[in-house]
Amino acid sequence: MEATGTDEVDKLKTKFISAWNNMKYSWVLKTKTYFSRNSPVLLLGKCYHFKFEAWTWPDALNIENSDSDSWTSNTVKKFTASFEASLSGESELNTPTVSQKETIRRHSDDHEMRNEIYHRKIISWFGDSPLALFGLHQLIKYGKKSGKKAGDWYGPAVVAHILRKAVEEARHPDLQGITIYVAQDCTVYSSDVIDKQCTSMASDNTDDKAVIILIPVRLGGERTNTDYLDFVKGILSLEYCVGIIGGKPKQSYYFAGFQDDSLIYMDPHYCQSFVDVSIKDFPLETFHCPSPKKMSFRKMDPSCTIGFYCRNVQDFKRASEEITKMLKISSKEKYPLFTFVNGHSRDYDFTSTTTNEEDLFSEDEKKRLKRFSTEEFVLL
Repeated sequence: MEATGTDEVDKLKTKFISAWNNMKYSWVLKTKTYFSRNSPVLLLGKCYHFKFEAWTWPDALNIENSDSDSWTSNTVKKFTASFEASLSGESELNTPTVSQKETIRRHSDDHEMRNEIYHRKIISWFGDSPLALFGLHQLIKYGKKSGKKAGDWYGPAVVAHILRKAVEEARHPDLQGITIYVAQDCTVYSSDVIDKQCTSMASDNTDDKAVIILIPVRLGGERTNTDYLDFVKGILSLEYCVGIIGGKPKQSYYFAGFQDDSLIYMDPHYCQSFVDVSIKDFPLETFHCPSPKKMSFRKMDPSCTIGFYCRNVQDFKRASEEITKMLKISSKEKYPLFTFVNGHSRDYDFTSTTTNEEDLFSEDEKKRLKRFSTEEFVLL
């Protein structure tokens, strides 16, 4: 009885501290968001409609109530049971015919298992641990190289450069096939991007790298210009778009899509229980959002960073052409927010950035990062 009482006190204390932190940092509550059933939802370049299909991850509907078994553990159990069944019926493999339905089911389970392994591995890279490749500990460490320290405000442009450095310095074999390019002064230099994609860590590897292109922009002066609403919608409708780093003043969000004139976003500020991603089959509940949030475009901070993903050089060339066409249509009589140009940055009298072991950010990079100090609102 005494142990049970102590557990109840600890649970109550944890809930109180969590509520206090939510009030202190952003007054965030777990509330469900209303989505119109008559309007399509655009998420990361894909269109969904409630009348015809479900646009949420099915297992996310039950994720909040999964106290004992996670979705992954259930998947592992199904795969293990299938594997054991195949071993027990090993003698039957000598027969000339195998049920096509059984074969399809086994392939499906195998594919599901592989996807879950990658799913869990990616999440572990963002764990709350000094060893996590893209955890806050690592990002703050790279931020120090640009003159930032823990507790400072990090803007979307600064975060873009820090993410680029984190990927460049990562030594994980699964990350050698991807690179990050950050646009300079709202300009993407095509030859610089292709050079990064064709640079390989191994001399015998001739495959192109995938690239994530991050473009810091401003959608107005002190406030977001509503004339950019259609432009943001167009960007989030592209299949190459991976979302927008942005938010409200002094509060960061990740915009993943929109419905009508409202942006759909994920909010990282709600306090969650610590998860040790180094243990086997760690719980996934805190890494998924059963109910994303909606926000009026008018409330969006004008400072943001747009992200695109291209699988290879050919994909990048197609993406640049498609994005350029959209920019021309959306800009009308105004200058486009950003541009794609041929050649290298050095062809336009820009000095290419260099790095060394002692200083991860060059002097040119530091100067550019300081220019964004007035736009910062992302707190790490």
